Amino acid sequence: MDHQTSAASATPRPTPADSALAAAAHAVETRGIEPVPAHERHGRVRELFPTWVAANISVLLLTMGAGLVVFNRLSLWQVLLVAGCAATVSFGMVGVLSVSGKWGGAPGAMLSRATFGVRGNYFPGSVLWVARFGWETINAVTGAYAVLTVLDLMFDVRQNNVLIVITLVGFVAATFLVSGMGRAVLHRCNTWSTYVFGAFSVLVLGYLVVDTDWGAVFDRPAGSTALVVAGIGTIAAGGISWVPTGPDFARYLPHAASGRRIVGVTVSGAALVVVPMVLMGAVMAVGTPDLASAADPVSFLGDVLPTWLAVPYLITALIGMLLINSLSMYSAGFTAQTMGVKLPRALAVSVNAVISLVGGLLLMLVAKSFYGSFLTFLTLLAVSFSAWIGVYAVDMFRRRALAVRYDAQGLLDTGRSSRYWYAGGFCWQALTAWGLALTAGLCFTEVDWFTGPLAASWIGRNGLGWAATIVLAAACFALLPRPREGAGGAPSVTVGDGQKWNPVG
Repeated sequence: MDHQTSAASATPRPTPADSALAAAAHAVETRGIEPVPAHERHGRVRELFPTWVAANISVLLLTMGAGLVVFNRLSLWQVLLVAGCAATVSFGMVGVLSVSGKWGGAPGAMLSRATFGVRGNYFPGSVLWVARFGWETINAVTGAYAVLTVLDLMFDVRQNNVLIVITLVGFVAATFLVSGMGRAVLHRCNTWSTYVFGAFSVLVLGYLVVDTDWGAVFDRPAGSTALVVAGIGTIAAGGISWVPTGPDFARYLPHAASGRRIVGVTVSGAALVVVPMVLMGAVMAVGTPDLASAADPVSFLGDVLPTWLAVPYLITALIGMLLINSLSMYSAGFTAQTMGVKLPRALAVSVNAVISLVGGLLLMLVAKSFYGSFLTFLTLLAVSFSAWIGVYAVDMFRRRALAVRYDAQGLLDTGRSSRYWYAGGFCWQALTAWGLALTAGLCFTEVDWFTGPLAASWIGRNGLGWAATIVLAAACFALLPRPREGAGGAPSVTVGDGQKWNPVG
């Protein structure tokens, strides 16, 4: 007893400075694409709620809501239906496929190796990576426009090319810094931004309730069913872009975490922002129809709202857009690593940062129409992600049915000994289904500079190319012979540690 006491007294106690250094060391996430071992999975499902709230804090939803009124000519009730259905469908898919993150403890880009093969994963991975460049560019441009609008409202500083470059560089640099810090920092930022943005959104909603001519809003005639369906696709495209990254934020959850709760928290967090913001955009557009076709997606707020409300709302929205881009770049770092970039995750993010900066400069200085470019991008984004979703979902549910866990060693092994080597590193069934579905989806697509041969069909006219792509990819992969995993890696084991799985469990 005396020896233990003297030994304990000889051990120096940590000082506040030591504790601060330890906290700082843990703040920066160093884990990359390697699966999280079971003993390190201390996450809770409720932590996903602020993540998916923050992932939707974007004034682009206001512009999209305005577009439903101006271009689709929908009534307020139809806009409500569109927003609710889009949030439920798109983030329902995000939630369901996020469950694979807790199964395998790895990012979606890494788990995708088990679906397409070690080498085959490069093909869909490269398409998703390029699409994510575009999404990050759109967000960076929107954030830069928010800064420019605040400078104009507060200091009467008009935008010019030099100022555009400075604000865009500053926004991308801030995004790179936050995303490089990792999961813990992102979670804290997301939580606080949820409270702050929610409070200011309530203020904006209150102002609209008092200031809006509700007679004009409710007197609008209803639009066609076809345009309602097309509107759902437009709003849902943003959520679809998050599906492959859903597992990234669920990989720290323990195996016992409820799959149904993951889906419920994901959908509710997204819908809490998507539905009211799309509705607010629709209400604003009744009195200000130019909102939907504004030169930039932000400056209209200075005309619609009083300065005392527009400025703080824009600042909180700016923080939200920075977090959206940070979440996207966080996942892009994993994609870069699976594509062969030999850098730590935090530094791999720099590839996306540079490309989004270049793309942002082109969009702000060269492109003539932000909204037109944005809609074109959304359309192509939805199709490119949907082909991956259909194949990955079938593979995921097969694993549930067969009670086979993702093999961590096989995911990390990129040689012939990998369990996921299949035939020469390629799962031909998955790649065939993905390629056929992606080609078909593009055939149903019509954008400013491209019209597919099937764009005039019922599916194409109603903007359902993304839905057809998912169905075709899933059906094709399900009907082809089931792939046989190799014998490399650790033996296949039952998932759920002996617990029975439900479809999202």
